[in-house]
Amino acid sequence: MESTIPTDHCKFAVPKKGRLYDQVTDMLKGAGVEYHREPRLDIAICKDLAMTMVFLPASDIPKYIAEGNVDIGVTGIDIVEENGDLAVQRVMDLGFGKCRLCVQAPVVKNVKDVRELAGKRIVTSFPSLTKKFFDPLDEELGVKTSIRFVSGSVEAACGLGLADAVVDLVETGTTMKAAGLEIVQSILSTEAILIANPQSTHQSIVDLLKHRIEGYITSKKFVMVTYNCSPEILSVVTEITPGKRAPTITQLTDGGHAVSSLVKKADVAKVMDELHLAGARDILVLELSNSRM
Repeated sequence: MESTIPTDHCKFAVPKKGRLYDQVTDMLKGAGVEYHREPRLDIAICKDLAMTMVFLPASDIPKYIAEGNVDIGVTGIDIVEENGDLAVQRVMDLGFGKCRLCVQAPVVKNVKDVRELAGKRIVTSFPSLTKKFFDPLDEELGVKTSIRFVSGSVEAACGLGLADAVVDLVETGTTMKAAGLEIVQSILSTEAILIANPQSTHQSIVDLLKHRIEGYITSKKFVMVTYNCSPEILSVVTEITPGKRAPTITQLTDGGHAVSSLVKKADVAKVMDELHLAGARDILVLELSNSRM
């Protein structure tokens, strides 16, 4: 790796495949991180930053960052927790890739209490977190849970007779239900996070990336609502659209006001209805491609 990466470059780890890959690459594009990745290569040089993208298995990224081989990267909370007490800095939560790590058992077994599974056979890709969860139950009940690691297709273990239950990630639940499983108990809520080596010599680039990604995330959560109103209703409509800090108000030549304000995407239809009822006119919604706050 080192022989093909400029020595003065910050190294950014990207999950090379799996559930996070597409979302991370979309985020980087939106944040203005441009690079070209050649087919079958796991390294790409950025165009406008002294940074090299390194494509790695998500499960390995925390180790590479903790050991200083990579400066910054994206992985899941679940993977950081599975790797134990690694010296990584949690720079920011990214708000995507949300799911839960859950104990799952066959629906036909009708398991209602996770204690029923203590001492049984558990298959998982998260042996450390699974052991941490079951150890107190084993001690309480005087049993020993058998935990077996598999790297994929965890949900098939019960159907194949390899396990009495599994510990696996649940996002939509479609795969779980197709395998005839149901959640007995959640262990951990997880999402994608940006992590960095606290001793990185490229802190200025880490900070720059943080600001860029924050701006992109904000642009995906908000839209800009603009409208015109009379002086008589200005105080009413600005209460409807207070913005992130405050609305921008411009005096018009006819004595009225033009107002611009950030509104959460999820609320925009309701806000437009309220503005119209209050007497605002020329209400427009503008999409944001990026921002700096």
